[in-house]
Amino acid sequence: MNQTVEIGRTGLAAFKIGFGAGVVGNSMMYPKMDDDLSRQLIQAALQKGINFIDTAFLYGLGHSEEIIGEAIREYGGREQLVISTKASPSPEFTPSGLQVDNSPAALRKAVDDSLTRLQTEYIDIFFLHFPDTRTPLSEAADTLAELKKSGKIKAVGASNLSYSQLQEFNAEGHLDVLQAEYSLLVRQPEEEVIPYCLKHGISLIPFFPLASGLLAGKYTKDDVFNDTSRMNNPLFQQEAFQANVERVERFKAFAQNKGADPAQIALAWLLTRPAVDLIIPGATRHEQIESNLQTLNIQLTEDDLKQLDTIF
Repeated sequence: MNQTVEIGRTGLAAFKIGFGAGVVGNSMMYPKMDDDLSRQLIQAALQKGINFIDTAFLYGLGHSEEIIGEAIREYGGREQLVISTKASPSPEFTPSGLQVDNSPAALRKAVDDSLTRLQTEYIDIFFLHFPDTRTPLSEAADTLAELKKSGKIKAVGASNLSYSQLQEFNAEGHLDVLQAEYSLLVRQPEEEVIPYCLKHGISLIPFFPLASGLLAGKYTKDDVFNDTSRMNNPLFQQEAFQANVERVERFKAFAQNKGADPAQIALAWLLTRPAVDLIIPGATRHEQIESNLQTLNIQLTEDDLKQLDTIF
């Protein structure tokens, strides 16, 4: 079975399972992740046939891009790879949240800087990582469209947009790929975002496909979280967390009946979704990369999908 897919209308083709490199070079968020392990993970993904690598400036403030650039140079075959990265120019972490500068000059510089760090002449998909409070989204989209025309990037992407922001960004039809949070536990994109993507030929790449580990089935009702990412995540708030753990217990039984890990089922489900061409699960160990690839061996029937809808 051919496991290579076209990514929306981009003209780019990639393996259905990509590699989300959020941990690579990102010791600020993942203290146990050193450069040697980061390099090993990228090399392992490439050697196993994964040819879509997704990173971002925010992952180590450019260090993830640097490590990936080194790995690509050593591995070779750049033209067979699809590399995506995301811009967060001049990031400032404030009490009200992350502030960035998406002005045309800042985005142009961000692309040039990413090209240098990735050691490549072009970036396949370049994303606006977060909207800012000053630059109109349509203006940011126009800038990325100009960079696409110049050949520095091959496709325009955006991430972390509300539905209204998505419409504003795509006012002139520039958007090729959208990244949004989507999983069995986060179904909101099905209401407006996915229909919009289907109507406009936009490919959707889900992030947090395992709902920050919940869908891997590794938490119990007694777990307490001290990390900011989960403490601020609605899925992990008291009553919601208790209810989600109960859902996941039923989900684990479903996965066991299918002879698969819960994480594999959660990823396989995403590959059945409209507008989703590929997924980009991350990994902190080689075995996780192999486990992610086993997702492609899972076939979910219509009855399976109905059961999952009943659970979630």
